[in-house]
Amino acid sequence: MFCRLVTVVACLSVVAPAMAGVLDDDRADIMYHRYDGGGVTIDGPSLLVRKKFAEKYAVSASYYIDMVSSASIDVVTTASPYKEERKEYGLGFEYLRDKITYNLGFSNSKESDYEANTARASISQDMFGDLTTVSLSFARGWDKVFRRGDDLFSDQVDRRVYGIDLSQIATRALILGFSLETVTEEGFLNNPYRSVRYLDPEAASGYAYEPERYPQTRTGTALAMRARYFLPYRAALQGEYRYYTDDWDIRAHTAELSYTQPWGEKWTFDAHYRFHTQDGADFYNDLFPRQNYQNFLARDKELATMSSHTVGVGASYEFTMPWLKFLRKSTVNLKYDLIMFKYDDFRDLRVTSLEPGTEPLYSFDANVIQLFFSGWF
Repeated sequence: MFCRLVTVVACLSVVAPAMAGVLDDDRADIMYHRYDGGGVTIDGPSLLVRKKFAEKYAVSASYYIDMVSSASIDVVTTASPYKEERKEYGLGFEYLRDKITYNLGFSNSKESDYEANTARASISQDMFGDLTTVSLSFARGWDKVFRRGDDLFSDQVDRRVYGIDLSQIATRALILGFSLETVTEEGFLNNPYRSVRYLDPEAASGYAYEPERYPQTRTGTALAMRARYFLPYRAALQGEYRYYTDDWDIRAHTAELSYTQPWGEKWTFDAHYRFHTQDGADFYNDLFPRQNYQNFLARDKELATMSSHTVGVGASYEFTMPWLKFLRKSTVNLKYDLIMFKYDDFRDLRVTSLEPGTEPLYSFDANVIQLFFSGWF
């Protein structure tokens, strides 16, 4: 289960509405990714191949592997470190008719205690002289939750994602964007291994544990605005702001600024900074006053009040391989992110304290590396 969260945090895969009017070129991508932070290491390869036919059809296939070694603070304080493997397969189909693009896709991922299936569809259209692109998307997910060492435990999650995206060419140098997404979830939404702690004078540490209990439903909405400005010397400056809210009382703000600079005919460099902050869920607490204090209980740090700073750089080199005549061009790309997490109400229980609730607040840094090769044919 942890793999799915880290994949999102590390930005190793992004799903976005397809741009209408023209299909992307044929290409293949091979990537190695690595996330290392907070006692968790995740790495593995991924492959994406895309091919179009008759300039109006396109198919794509992807394969993704995560190798997980986890000794996170949640694991070492309440369980034993573990190793995990997650595999994901994906298929996609696009159809272009005039200025409308139809997109269908399906993906399946499996790990020892979680199986996720997702089907998605979107439609995009260019209008107003091809200056405006509007996209509508829908995705349906049906997941199965298991628990290692417990063959009798099995549950499920039903998920629906509704999205709208608007892209507008405002001037020759400026592109604006707006997107709205709503996610509804129903089923077993918490982690079957995680526990919360509560004050217990009879315990040697002063506190004891009981299993987490989450609501069976969740609805969240995200609103994003972005702008990309092309500078006279071939560079580009991009900014984005995203606001998220849900019925668990989480409020999150994310702002990102990036700069891209070509160098000569072969090199492209970029740098970016990202800031994220969120309020904790209304049923989250690092230390509850007593057992069964309320109907819903959570001590997952992902639901805590926290903030993070991400600083990243990247470089891309374009080249040709004459001995592979079917490749028109190729690039090799290297990206590195440093993510610094800080929690305002999640404490580090690896440090013992005479009084529960006075342990130091938790923080950690994560390193994310992506090395990938892209070839156009």
